[in-house]
Amino acid sequence: MIGNHLLQHRELSATAIGVAAYIQSLPDGAPVGIKALTERFTEGEARIGSALRELERHGYLERRTERLPTGRVATRTYSYNKPATTSGGPPPPPDREPVPDPEPDPDPDADPDPDRDRDRDRDREPVPTPEADPSPGLGPGPGSGPEPERGPSPAPEPDPAPEPRQLHPGAADLLAGLRRYDPRLLLAERDVQRLAPGVSTWLDRGADPEAVGLALTANLPEPMRSPASVLAYRLTALLPPRLPQAPAARPARRPDPFQTCDGCERAFRAPHPGRCRDCPPEACQAA
Repeated sequence: MIGNHLLQHRELSATAIGVAAYIQSLPDGAPVGIKALTERFTEGEARIGSALRELERHGYLERRTERLPTGRVATRTYSYNKPATTSGGPPPPPDREPVPDPEPDPDPDADPDPDRDRDRDRDREPVPTPEADPSPGLGPGPGSGPEPERGPSPAPEPDPAPEPRQLHPGAADLLAGLRRYDPRLLLAERDVQRLAPGVSTWLDRGADPEAVGLALTANLPEPMRSPASVLAYRLTALLPPRLPQAPAARPARRPDPFQTCDGCERAFRAPHPGRCRDCPPEACQAA
């Protein structure tokens, strides 16, 4: 029989009263752990555990840790119809051995039990921090004064802002003049300012302005919804490489000076005086 003192208890929650009524309706030895109760009811483990702790505080439930004949440690749960019966001796053992209650898994969706957190914080005692034992060899000397206070460290200087890029003087004019190739390339002023750095890169790499205009206006799509987007894509996808560095100029070779032939007395170019190639050498003439 379930008494009105339990059903009409003013300090128990509805969940605790329902769990107590369910436990008292079970036969002796039935599992009444948190896992078993959560499988029976829709409440989560945190709420069922809070209800069991309420029943323990008001004497309707008692959980003891006992060692079984097999050596295992199990938790026995005793339910009382009236709280006054808890002051006596241990209750009679059930007909069968209780099943050890598994540890409940934390429910991430449920709120933590405030009573359990307060009990856990009450059990924790602050660990006293040992005071540092001053070493006699590390103390200040007899003539040393107090350590000067250090002022606040100066704030780091901000990085200088990067200088604006110098654009090619003809980049904006080239973009504004593209409408001469195709009337659809009539660009707004903001589009010219946005695309000018890309055109300046082409011109800085040695591209001819007329070649840049032809690359941007040749084979335009039909229809063309956004001329500025088409030009921005071509300025990036068709960017030419940098011109290779020109080889160093070789010094001009000076021609040989004029010489007077010793045989025919004609003028010819040679690095040293002698005979021209039409006159025989001096050794052959002497023979």
